[in-house]
Amino acid sequence: MPATPAWPPKSAPRLFVENELGSGRTIAVEGNQANYLARVMRVDEGDAVILCDDLTGEWAASVTQVDKRRVQLEVGQHLRLREPVPDFWLCPALLKKDRFDLVLEKATELGVARIAPVVTRRCVADKLNPERADTIVTEAAEQCARTALPEIAPVAKLDALLRDWPQDRHLFFADEDGGEPAADAFCYAEGPAALLVGPEGGFDDAERAAIRAHPASVAISLGPRILRGETAAIAGTAVWMAEAGDWLDEE
Repeated sequence: MPATPAWPPKSAPRLFVENELGSGRTIAVEGNQANYLARVMRVDEGDAVILCDDLTGEWAASVTQVDKRRVQLEVGQHLRLREPVPDFWLCPALLKKDRFDLVLEKATELGVARIAPVVTRRCVADKLNPERADTIVTEAAEQCARTALPEIAPVAKLDALLRDWPQDRHLFFADEDGGEPAADAFCYAEGPAALLVGPEGGFDDAERAAIRAHPASVAISLGPRILRGETAAIAGTAVWMAEAGDWLDEE
């Protein structure tokens, strides 16, 4: 007798939705999400879709109706709770659009809780499209099976970021002039943390002095080579996750 196929199948499409999910509830998706399900994934009635709401976690749902601009689903089994997220913020200086898109995508994949974009004197950009940023992080979370989305904070100037910084949060500062090796600094620091990374061309001398003078600041080194802004943000986040985040072996 053949084995019963797993349901929902691993190949089922994944979507984040705005409505809070619960067993038996009916969810309708429209616009780009409906187009994705109907025209790209070609779902039909009875097919499985995995839904997440960034609140309760991950649910299996069945397609009950498919139209060109609207797909209706019935929520069924609760598959996973919303994942616990390390209390880690990434504060990257704004970069050119395609490079900052990469930062948003990879920061989401790596599991950051909050992305707080910063404007510095050498930034080539000073604005971020919130809708585009939300789309990038949502699609990244869907692709890597996350059940939580990072918060995207409003863009802030560096002086405002430092002025309003929470007293109980470490501010690790990726300083091109050097500092404590990142792995060592992350390993021994406890509690809420954040990583501040500069733009193309780095921080200027006055900015570097202001950051180093901040009581929460810890200057760190990301190695012997000069890294591009997007590389420093991704590499620094990966090191933090390995040393102090949720990559640690819990056994």
